[in-house]
Amino acid sequence: MIKLLIVDDEQIEREGMKAILSRSFPDLLVEQANNGYKAVELASSFKPDLVLMDIQMPGMNGLEAVEEILVDFPHIKFIMVTAFDTFNYVQSALKLGAKDYILKPSKVSEIRTTVGKVLKEIDEERELQAESNTQREMLQKTLALVETDIVTQLLFDHVHEVHLSMLMEMLDIRATSEVFVMNVMVPNGMEHLYTRIKEKVRITKSGWMGALYHGQLPIIIFRDESQSYRSQAISLARDILLVGNAEQKAGWFIGIGNDCSSLEEIRQSYQEAIIASSTTTLPVKYRLYQDIPVLNGTDSWQQAKNLKKDFSDQVRLGQWDQIKSNIIHLIQAYEMDGIQMQQAQQVILEALWSIWSIMSDMGIETATPLFHYQAPNYRQLRSETSNLLIDIKHTYDKHYENLEANTIYQIKQYIMENSQKNISLETLSNKVGLSPIYISKLFKEKLGINYIDFLTECRIEKAKKMLADPEKSIKEITLEVGYHEPNYFSKVFKKVCNNTPREYRKTLLGLKD
Repeated sequence: MIKLLIVDDEQIEREGMKAILSRSFPDLLVEQANNGYKAVELASSFKPDLVLMDIQMPGMNGLEAVEEILVDFPHIKFIMVTAFDTFNYVQSALKLGAKDYILKPSKVSEIRTTVGKVLKEIDEERELQAESNTQREMLQKTLALVETDIVTQLLFDHVHEVHLSMLMEMLDIRATSEVFVMNVMVPNGMEHLYTRIKEKVRITKSGWMGALYHGQLPIIIFRDESQSYRSQAISLARDILLVGNAEQKAGWFIGIGNDCSSLEEIRQSYQEAIIASSTTTLPVKYRLYQDIPVLNGTDSWQQAKNLKKDFSDQVRLGQWDQIKSNIIHLIQAYEMDGIQMQQAQQVILEALWSIWSIMSDMGIETATPLFHYQAPNYRQLRSETSNLLIDIKHTYDKHYENLEANTIYQIKQYIMENSQKNISLETLSNKVGLSPIYISKLFKEKLGINYIDFLTECRIEKAKKMLADPEKSIKEITLEVGYHEPNYFSKVFKKVCNNTPREYRKTLLGLKD
């Protein structure tokens, strides 16, 4: 609904104008003011979209009222109402930004035409603003998907250099030379706090949030050179824990990996963060990997290192009995050596994590193996380790039982048919019932291409066809193929086609510069 304010010192003039406009434009919300002072007051309280302002009024005249209102409300539009002998004032009003004027007296048709023209302009501006707001909201959603996808690719070694730099340009957080990873353990039922945690990280402009999966939330943190790594990590961990503790739910814990010198090394920090979050029952609900006691100088320690080298072939061949036997023998060796329980549990967890990592590389997604409490004795450690191995093996077996031959075909078809939408790894995951990491791996291994590259190819192919229509603008094509920024679309198009969209269109249509 458009708000209209009629300003005139003559009541009969105001009422007559209101009657004409109410009949012509029944959706108008109309208020009246009998002088310039009242008009200024109503501009603040009523907030009109359009003001019909008489020029000749006692006290503050119409021109003075327009000047004062525009100081605080520059978006308000004005139509001046004047008699022939005050026409010289209209020129000043038009210079101030008044849209038009109405002479006294005027025909009803002239009033309707003049006011209707400005009302149409207001409607068009509102439509453009609504479209702009929609595009802004869609861009924010796109950026959120970009952020989680980048984290997934970086942490699980599925980085695709072609698009990574472009995607990073879209995010408003500056990447620094040193980074580390925090792994936030989120209790069941607390998933709704994801947005609040993201806001907390976003305020500090320090990190990228990954997807919350199996109760774990990875965050890539960029080093703040104004403070030490330890100080920055602990400060942010405490801020995040404050979000969780607001609802007094046990189970929150944050593991913090060591800082590294580049994004290429970030996966190591993620492994360390996982290990640091393995024991969630510590009095302080965060732990830095560098604070974990190191077990060195024993035969069983060397045995653990050798064992990890054998895991790759054993997991790939499905030799689960051999894997279990080797790990249980390792636990027995620790017990015979008199190794402290916490240290032994830590090394066994690292061994289990190595198995988990190998399975992830194979495209088999399983919950990260974790001991949720400190084992009181070696008997309990053996029991808990056996249970975790059973769960891992069950996931391994289920993967190969349920994997359908047409999965990749389903994914390709979905992307081709919906390429104009914001398609993320998570979207594809929900579509075919497989993990985001497995889908990324599947694309790379089966097609030799990453899903973002394939999505881009689909969009660019559609764009090429649309560019053959000279009636379609570049902006229209940008939105229709799934991008929200023409500049970004042009960058992607040029990278794929070696020409900008405009250059491609000229070549396609045989146009000359």
